[in-house]
Amino acid sequence: MRKVIITRNYMPNAEGSCLIAFGNTKVICSASVEKKVPPHIDETKEGWLTAEYSMLPRSTQTRNKRDGIGRVNSRSIEIQRLIGRSLRQAVDLTKLAGYTITVDCDVLQADGGTRTAAITGGCIAVYDAIRTMLAKGWIAEDAFKQWIAAISAGIVDGVAVVDLDYDKDWRAEVDMNVVMTENGEFVEVQGTGEHGTFSRKDLIKLLSLAQKAIAQLIRKQRKAVAN
Repeated sequence: MRKVIITRNYMPNAEGSCLIAFGNTKVICSASVEKKVPPHIDETKEGWLTAEYSMLPRSTQTRNKRDGIGRVNSRSIEIQRLIGRSLRQAVDLTKLAGYTITVDCDVLQADGGTRTAAITGGCIAVYDAIRTMLAKGWIAEDAFKQWIAAISAGIVDGVAVVDLDYDKDWRAEVDMNVVMTENGEFVEVQGTGEHGTFSRKDLIKLLSLAQKAIAQLIRKQRKAVAN
């Protein structure tokens, strides 16, 4: 796994935030709290958590068009749905009644694994946002349920590897993203044979590599919030 650096409280105006770096991939994650919920949640007496994801124009080697009015980036939509689904597993929505947490993940620099970095950093932002809500008396009970982290894995030149940078990612025969809880349970597994197929043995190998890496990431998350 590449070197992981977490800078907590990176955006002071947000209820929770961090800058997370996986090698040269850098993502700002901020969690904002609003006293409202979407219409489909209103009758459940629960809260909600959602996410937005965007890559800055020069986060890539050539200029990437900015997401905006009149332009729907299907990749960004797919990724932000993944982030939202994953991070909802970190919280008890019944204890967030009436509130929505929006996690914004903005990629400053992309070198592979932006979605997994966003999930891992986003969980820290959510943790701190809930700490803020408790401190301000917005909620009566701790709504943070468990740590969630994610990592990429793949087969590159016939070898199973974890945490792919861009060079490995575009060459990978098999590409996978794995999201897990602190208890070692899977939240989501996305695996694709990009330039070939993979066996059951390959799948187990990749999941094992991902599980070990995610355990390390969760230790880093805990250490970051302990400081």
